[in-house]
Amino acid sequence: MLRPSLQGKYLLGRCLAVVGLLLLLPLLLLVALAVAASSSGPVLFRQRRVGEGGDEFTMLKFRTMSPEGAPAAPPALVAGGLAPGGVEGADRRTAVGRVLRRTSLDELPQLWNVARGDMALVGSRPERPEYVARFASEVPGYGARHRQRPGLTGLAQVQGSRGRTPLAERAALDNAYIDRWSLALDARILAATVGAVLRGAE
Repeated sequence: MLRPSLQGKYLLGRCLAVVGLLLLLPLLLLVALAVAASSSGPVLFRQRRVGEGGDEFTMLKFRTMSPEGAPAAPPALVAGGLAPGGVEGADRRTAVGRVLRRTSLDELPQLWNVARGDMALVGSRPERPEYVARFASEVPGYGARHRQRPGLTGLAQVQGSRGRTPLAERAALDNAYIDRWSLALDARILAATVGAVLRGAE
């Protein structure tokens, strides 16, 4: 049973996501047209991720890679305790895709995931199922990240722990966020995220 405060967080997040989708509709359409023109293939990229309580869902992004050629298989091991992320295998990013990744515009379709209730606006970033079981057994506290819904952004991301960064550090920040969660903290993380996006942070 969710605490009333968390129920409020998720309800507010879903309402804000719907408003965001409506306000950003012209931008979403422009990005979709740019992706479609950049190469053949679907506009949206769909990938299974692990959410709250270990439940899987399909996360949406704008496609940033060319579908030509075989996609890289996930590495069997992630060297040095680093999280997967970035570009794995051959770099198949399109010119449009490079811009979308640099500006994080490729993440905007996840507002639909928030509106659906798969994700929250702020939380731990969700990972692929093929990694989660191993990370939970190897990285202290990793499994505890799934106590709340994953987020579009999070404390770890605004603290610089994104992409190929140490998993233990990311898990510690994710759990610190969950333990300290408040609407005020969410507001600070969202403000920091907007600032990073406007600066074009990688």
